[in-house]
Amino acid sequence: MARWPLSACQHAAVPDAPGGRPVPLVAVLGGGQLGRMLALAGIPLDLAFRFLDPAPDAAAGAVGALVIGALDDETALAELMDGAAVVTYEWEGVPAAGARFVAARGAPVLPPPVALDVSQDRLREKELCRRLGIGTPAFVGVDDRPDLERAVKELGTPSVLKTRRGGYDGKGQTVLDKAHDIERAWSELGGVPLILEAHVPFERELSVLAVRDRDGATACWPLVENHHSDGILRRSFAPAPGASTRAHDASERLARRLLDELEYVGVLAVELFDVRGELLVNELAPRVHNSGHWTIEGAETSQFENHLRAILGWPLGSTAARGASAMVNCIGALPDPVDVLTIPGAHLHRYGKTPRPGRKVGHVTITAADAGELPTRVAQLAGLPGVELPA
Repeated sequence: MARWPLSACQHAAVPDAPGGRPVPLVAVLGGGQLGRMLALAGIPLDLAFRFLDPAPDAAAGAVGALVIGALDDETALAELMDGAAVVTYEWEGVPAAGARFVAARGAPVLPPPVALDVSQDRLREKELCRRLGIGTPAFVGVDDRPDLERAVKELGTPSVLKTRRGGYDGKGQTVLDKAHDIERAWSELGGVPLILEAHVPFERELSVLAVRDRDGATACWPLVENHHSDGILRRSFAPAPGASTRAHDASERLARRLLDELEYVGVLAVELFDVRGELLVNELAPRVHNSGHWTIEGAETSQFENHLRAILGWPLGSTAARGASAMVNCIGALPDPVDVLTIPGAHLHRYGKTPRPGRKVGHVTITAADAGELPTRVAQLAGLPGVELPA
């Protein structure tokens, strides 16, 4: 589809479906790979897409109309929402004020902007969980240097100091191993609102992805096990190997509690620490999520399709897994398709982004009938450009 500058998008026509029915237009705040994959899931359903992104080469521009502008620019937001059946977002950093601007002008914005308010502030996020009786690492808000000293006395060390806003993929945080690290930590992050969290001796990192529709019906995909390096997600395995029924049930209960409290519509990802069988919430992501990419090939209904179904008021699809799946991110470089596609069950997704160090430019999903086959297939990715596997 055409890639249009801002001035050309005012009256972008949406073609009719066969039989004269207007094609529903989904407007998306953000034009990265998550928006691109939303469109790839929605085009077979006869949906049209329009994206707002400041980058003229945004990845989603290949699959929908692209409005070029800031995510809080009111003129650009008006262009984005013109004629849209629903407005959604593909990044938790979308300014909540921009989402509210759109909602105030009559377009349904889903998930609701309150989800942005909560997820963009780690302290509010943790306080919400505490109020709902959902476990988290111990935490204390930090506004100044004396606050930090008091927080370290309360929580002890090791602990993790984080900015309350921003700083994803390992940025905006530092570890305090000893009390004398206060000076260094403050010099690195001080001057903005912070949160200190107790270090959690977790056994592994998990995530649960859940979807809620406009009527409040919810569904959850199986628990996912995630592996990070340098703060960036590298690999996910689903269903999480060895996860008990008790763990799956606990993850679904906490996800549903959050969804209902926020009157949420769409896909929500909840990042978790597994601490000797107890699940503690690390962070929330009010959008489709990197750890859910396996669902494209590995689930009855992908996270992307179910997000669209939910926000449009359509019936949700089954979230059951089809066997076992692994997702491996391609960071900073892309493997040759021939090298990937010779692996049984392998599926390559390239995002149309220019490779650079630390940038997610694609992923590989590998599926198998059962978890026993998966490690051998995943191991065949070792040594390919952009792929990091343990030695």
